[in-house]
Amino acid sequence: MAFIGEAALGAVFGEAFKLLLGTVEDVTNKARQFEPTLKRLQSTLLSMRPMVEDIVQLNRDPEYLKEETKKFIDQMKKGEKLVSKCLKIPRWNYCMKPDYAGKLLELDEEIRRFFQFDLHVLYARTLSETSARVNDIHNHMNLFVKNSSLKCEAPLPPDFIVGLDVSLKELKMQLMKKEESVLVLTAAGGCGKTTLVNMLCQDEEVKGTYKDNIFFVPVSKTQNLEVIIRRLFSHMGEQRVEFQSEEDAINQLEQLLKQIEDPKLLILDDVWSRSHLEKFEFRIPNYKILVTSRAAFPGFSFTYNMKPLNDIDARTLFHHSANLQDGNSSIPDKDINKILKFCGGFPLAIKVIGRSLCGQSVEVWRSNAMKWSTGHSILSSNSDLLNCLEKSLDFLDDELKECFMDLGSFPEGQRIHVATLIDMWTELYGLDEDGNNAITNLNAISTRNLASQFVTRKDASDFANYYGEDYVTQHDLLRELAIHQSSQGLIEQRKRLNINIGENILPKWWTDQKQQYLSANLLSISTDAMFSSSWCNIQPPEVEVLVLNFQTKNYQLPKFVEKMDKLKVLVVTNYGFLPAEVSNFQLLGSLPYLKRIRLARLSIPFLCKTPMQMSSLKKISLFMCSIGRAFRNSTVQVSDAFPNLTDINIDYCKDLVELPDGLCDIAHLKKLSITNCHKLSALPEAIGMLANLEMLRLRSCTDLSELPESIRRLQNLRILDISDCLSISKLPKHIGELCKLEELHLKGCLRLSRQLPESIMDLKQLKLVICDEERAKLWEPIKDFLTNLKVVVAARDISLNWLPSRYF
Repeated sequence: MAFIGEAALGAVFGEAFKLLLGTVEDVTNKARQFEPTLKRLQSTLLSMRPMVEDIVQLNRDPEYLKEETKKFIDQMKKGEKLVSKCLKIPRWNYCMKPDYAGKLLELDEEIRRFFQFDLHVLYARTLSETSARVNDIHNHMNLFVKNSSLKCEAPLPPDFIVGLDVSLKELKMQLMKKEESVLVLTAAGGCGKTTLVNMLCQDEEVKGTYKDNIFFVPVSKTQNLEVIIRRLFSHMGEQRVEFQSEEDAINQLEQLLKQIEDPKLLILDDVWSRSHLEKFEFRIPNYKILVTSRAAFPGFSFTYNMKPLNDIDARTLFHHSANLQDGNSSIPDKDINKILKFCGGFPLAIKVIGRSLCGQSVEVWRSNAMKWSTGHSILSSNSDLLNCLEKSLDFLDDELKECFMDLGSFPEGQRIHVATLIDMWTELYGLDEDGNNAITNLNAISTRNLASQFVTRKDASDFANYYGEDYVTQHDLLRELAIHQSSQGLIEQRKRLNINIGENILPKWWTDQKQQYLSANLLSISTDAMFSSSWCNIQPPEVEVLVLNFQTKNYQLPKFVEKMDKLKVLVVTNYGFLPAEVSNFQLLGSLPYLKRIRLARLSIPFLCKTPMQMSSLKKISLFMCSIGRAFRNSTVQVSDAFPNLTDINIDYCKDLVELPDGLCDIAHLKKLSITNCHKLSALPEAIGMLANLEMLRLRSCTDLSELPESIRRLQNLRILDISDCLSISKLPKHIGELCKLEELHLKGCLRLSRQLPESIMDLKQLKLVICDEERAKLWEPIKDFLTNLKVVVAARDISLNWLPSRYF
């Protein structure tokens, strides 16, 4: 800086700027790997050149603003050296490229900041002496602001993109349709929504259609609506605009857009609230809105759900990010496969993990692959990825966050049955018994792309409270996020605790103390096929929901279960290939508040064999269980063991041939659901003893040939569902005595072709019949007598979603 004292500071300033601009223009044409970033820097410098020329003429006295400009001159010199170094970086060196690209962007931001903010000091100090020249500079600065920082132009997409070609084609096809006015592009954070939109803006056909009328505006969570609208006005050359209110700003924007006759596309990036979107909906010809959001915002005509990358594209992106050259990598494929598995196709995760491992030794790769494959969270070592995913949770209120974190209680890659979540959330959060509030919460989580909900074999006309075949899946990274959020704080103070036991190795904290006190109200324990049922002792007196996931052939309930005095829900699931037997069920007899039990893929020889009474039990669900031996040679009556049971669900139990008489002695039973039990051939006559039964569901019991006449005594029955009972050829003769029957579901009863019983006319409360087209004809004469009756023809179900997965 010594020579600055000998020459006019303005001249030095101009020379430094000229040198930087010349170097940028030269290197841009040679360093192709930095071309987009350098072009942005070049555009910034060219926009500022008129201001620099004015500064050179104005600042002939070196005392003016000496300190303010010295630093910036030095910064421009360092910037020139940085740009020159870009020529020395080989195109194949992907490790250094992100570092230098980031430094170039920082240089661009520093230059912009100097001309937008620091120069205000110059104007204030020299205003009295050189007002005319300052005004010239001020006008140039306004022009620069208009043409750069506040311009609503989509950023250029990254240099390397993979796996988005199909999505680009599909999204563009919808955009070009005249009938689509609002398009919502949705996915979880890190899936590439903004990248896809930036690609769309660079598409020649899209640019040809919308010309200069593509407006790209980042919205985010906290963006003020007036700031967004002011930015749009600035982009269109309206600098001095005043708004009396938010409503006035919206009205003025609408009038401004109406003046543009050509097609207009407004892109709102990262929208958090539906209200933000709705305020930009104007009835203007040739006007469309494209929204990116982590929420789906149901109700709009077109929503495009982005999916994670497939295996091939994920591997390509990972190789690029980690600089693994084909054929030259010493990293074993098995380690790469493990890492890719945990990235789960998320582009952001793949790039972040790839860059973090770039240039690392084989030992580091192997260590990370081993660590993540043995249950260590991939998020704990990657703050950028964690921060991105955590932003998705800002959509959720406190209750929804709790529900989201509960999804981490189940094994990776497995279906989570909706009925299980309803049981858990009803007791944990006091939601309604029918599950409506739980489904509302689940829909909200699914809409925000934090889980995927699948509705299986259900027509739109199906009654709302049947969720027996519905399930939820969750991306592995989102499951990791749920577990990570649940794992904050001391173990003994956490609200929910997820314990994963692999290769028979218990967590260190568990073995350190003989009596480990826990305050969690949700406890999930998952074990693999190596587990030997050797439990350490813990004190979990606050647990309300216990989820046990295992894979062994024989499983023993932990002895500490009998200490869970507040336990309300027990979920036991075998994820092995074959049904497994569970022992120690007598421990449950001492639990005073246990209300709900769900058992999945178990062989059950124990019901009513051990003297115990579970007086608080309200609901028991058996899914894919072997229960043929459960009620034989019982030493205890079912009604004595479960005296207050109100709800029984038996689903996919293939060895259930006949319903035991003992079940018909349960006086308080209100709901009996037996579904997909294909060998069930008959119901006992004693079923008529269930005087309080309100719902009888017998869906897809294909061998069931008839309903017993004793069903006429079910005077409180409101819903009767025999959908897909292929062998039933007639309804009971005295079905008309079901005086409170409101719904009758006959979809798929293909043999039911005879005339309906005369007593059907007595079903004065019947409001809804769901059947196929052939069965609907049988009801035509009836509708004249039952004036409140609605007959709905169910659409044919061709979905195979209901088929079990690997375990279900």
